[in-house]
This record gives sequence, structure tokens and C-alpha cells, in this order.
Amino acid sequence: MTAEIIDGKAFAADVRGRVAAHVARLQADHGITPGLAVVLVGEDPASQVYVRNKGKQTKEAGMHSVEHRLDPDTSQERLLALIGELNADPAIHGILVQLPLPGHLDSELVINAIDPAKDVDGFHVSNVGLLGTGQKSMVPCTPLGCLMLLRDRLGSLSGLNAVVVGRSNIVGKPMAQLLLGDSCTVTIAHSRTRDLAEVVRRADIVVAAVGRPEMVPGDWIGPGATVIDVGINRIEGAGGKTRLVGDVAFDSAAQVAGAITPVPGGVGPMTIACLLANTLTACCRANGLPEPEGLTA
Repeated sequence: MTAEIIDGKAFAADVRGRVAAHVARLQADHGITPGLAVVLVGEDPASQVYVRNKGKQTKEAGMHSVEHRLDPDTSQERLLALIGELNADPAIHGILVQLPLPGHLDSELVINAIDPAKDVDGFHVSNVGLLGTGQKSMVPCTPLGCLMLLRDRLGSLSGLNAVVVGRSNIVGKPMAQLLLGDSCTVTIAHSRTRDLAEVVRRADIVVAAVGRPEMVPGDWIGPGATVIDVGINRIEGAGGKTRLVGDVAFDSAAQVAGAITPVPGGVGPMTIACLLANTLTACCRANGLPEPEGLTA
């Protein structure tokens, strides 16, 4: 068996296109433009690239894009004051504070200062609680993107056995909640899981989100399973050059899986696409308008 390759790049482009079409209708019918504010503290190179891409894609979708770039030594009080200003700004529907923050800043305090209705990262404790209890919330972007890919590939997920390898607050835990919401039987596995290989092998759906290069080998994958690889790890390749790999050993897993996301080109592009979708959803909710179909959990 050779697995179907799940093209996250193409699917993300489709999501962005649907978001842009909905934004155009909002502008034409209601004179409303969704607004996203991104806050970057410091000069982390990876964060700078990510923020630049977010701003570019936000504008391409027809949205209002605002960037606030703050010095690395910005005080907690200054950052919280800026978040308070953005919370009160009716033109801003989504607020994202780029992580990681410099060490002197309290990330939890900062995240929980964001208005939950504008928390397009879905990290606010209120949104975490709402998601966990099956209520309407803002959903973290990467797990939402994974869910979209799974629904597109499998249709109904009801009754399927899903294993999430990884228990982070950013991916693992919310991913498990989303799968439960779609009536999967869900196991959260991690480094302490006994007989991890056998646990993974029983799954119809495997979501790998541990941040360890190629931790999941092909012989852990059950025949025909759908594999969503969230990992993005840079390792040394031939000739001293580096290359990106996932948390799953792609070549061997692709021989047994029914479908698999590549790295790069799988889950990664979905994250920003879902950030745009979340901003659109937040705008619609703020204005009492119907939410975009197919772009929410």
C-alpha cells in the first residue's frame, strides 16, 4: 500500500480563498472588514518570518492587518496596556501575541489579558474551558487545521479510534477535544504511555504532535490509518545541509498508511489559513452575523 498524500498547501489555499470570498461579502453587504492585530515582542528570527507571513496573507484575504513590533525589553505593563487598547478597538476582531515571549514576560498573564472573543489563537483559559465542555469557543489554529484535513479526507469521524501522540496545551489537548467533539474514541498518548507502539497501531487516526524528529516509525502505523503529522523539526541532512522532517518517519509510514500529511506542505500551511478563518469567525460573532460554513469546528 502507498498512502495518499494529503496536500495541506492546496487545502490551505482553498481555505484562504473561501475566507476572502466571505470577507468580500461582508464588505459589500454590511460595510464590515475583519481586523487582525499581531503583537511581536523582540527579534526572534522565526517569529519575524511568521508574523510577516501572517500580515501578508491577512491583507491578501481583504482583511485589515495591524502589526505592533515592540522592543525585547518591553515591560509587562506596556504590553498589557497595548492589549487593553486592542481589546477596546472595534476595528480589531482578532488579537494574536506571537510566542515565545522574552523571559521576563509572563505568557499566561499576557494571553489571559486578551478578550476571549478576540483570542484567535484559542489559548485564553476561557476558550480552553469552553472547548473542553463542548461549547462555542475560539479554537487553536493548528488543531482546527488538522480537523479540517481529517474531515475532508474521511467525511464523518464518528466512531473512529483516534490517537493523539503529545499532550501540549497548544496542539495535543485541544486536538483531543476536537476529535471527541466529532465522536471519535480518543486516546492521548505520550512518552510515559506503556507500549506506545501498540497503542498507536490500533488507531484509525494518528495525530503526531511531540516535536521529536521521526519518533513514530512506520511499523507503529496500522494498515490504512490516516496520519496527521504536526511536527516540524530541522535536522542535519546530506552535505551538512539541514532539512525539515516531521514527528513521523514519512517514508516507512507512507507504505502502510491510507493517507498521510507530508512535512513540509502538510499541516504547516493550515495554521495561518485557520488564523484567518478564526478572525473572520470572531468578526461575524461580534456583529451578530452567521458564521462562515466549513471554517469552524
